[in-house]
Amino acid sequence: MTSYLARRSVEAALTVLAASLLVFAMVAALPGDPAQVILGDRGTPEQLAALRAYLGLDRPIPVQYVRWLSRLARGDLGYSMLSGIPVAETIRRTLPVTLQLAAWALAVVLVIALPLGVYAGARPRSALARLLAGYHGVALAVPVFWLGIVLAWLFGVYARWLPPSGFVPFAESPGAWVRSLVLPAATLGIGVGSVMARFVQASLEDVLGREYVRTARAKGLRERGVVWRHALRNALVPLLTVFGIQAGFFIGGAVITEAVFAIPGIGSALWRSILARDYLVTQSIILVSVIAFVGISLATDVAYTWLDPRIRYGRGVGGDS
Repeated sequence: MTSYLARRSVEAALTVLAASLLVFAMVAALPGDPAQVILGDRGTPEQLAALRAYLGLDRPIPVQYVRWLSRLARGDLGYSMLSGIPVAETIRRTLPVTLQLAAWALAVVLVIALPLGVYAGARPRSALARLLAGYHGVALAVPVFWLGIVLAWLFGVYARWLPPSGFVPFAESPGAWVRSLVLPAATLGIGVGSVMARFVQASLEDVLGREYVRTARAKGLRERGVVWRHALRNALVPLLTVFGIQAGFFIGGAVITEAVFAIPGIGSALWRSILARDYLVTQSIILVSVIAFVGISLATDVAYTWLDPRIRYGRGVGGDS
């Protein structure tokens, strides 16, 4: 297992390096001149040239990339071109808010996926299974921003049960903190929950048809014990890969969700930096998101051993490949 983890860590590092190159190229290709944005229309050509030289924008793109990468290796993310605030400080201030939102959205996913998926998988011909299929289709068809707007209007403006926007820190008021995250978490979690529920159902149906499950039933075990003790654990193994992929939706969806609900998280900071052509902030936040996604993927691979000890890393499942 140690050799497997070492190999996967090297692959993860190479993935992050390739992603950094892609992120830098994409941000550099954005239209607009950051120096022009900073100085505005009153900037003279001499001032623009001086500011571009100060920011290093007058150098070739490969030189700018190597310079940025060397700073990253030293832990120096640089400073915002507009506010002068260190990029690391911006991430430190906004990332915990996004993590809180992601944790609540994950709770929504689990509340939706496990009960619905397990019930529909154990009773594939039930009315709930048919209802889950319809819910899955609707959830995939509805854009995140539209769902957020509808939930904010319905429960925040019309019913006035929950705040339609804003964020309250936990230390300030735990109750208000919970209320401020319910609608954003539901917006993020409803779509992913439908996907996970369908995968739970399909995986559980497959496992319930295997021989060892039939043997457990033949021994007289109760159906609930067969499903929850024997079938579900094996059914969850392939779901880890799906969950790792869907976790990336939280990262991308946070940008839209935080904008809709005025959540001061890392998604909102990224959106503002893109609009303002604040290159260093944009590049750093996207790269941090990529690192988080790669880390989740690596943790997903490691979790396989806990769910299924038969997995032999680097040699396939249950034997040599």
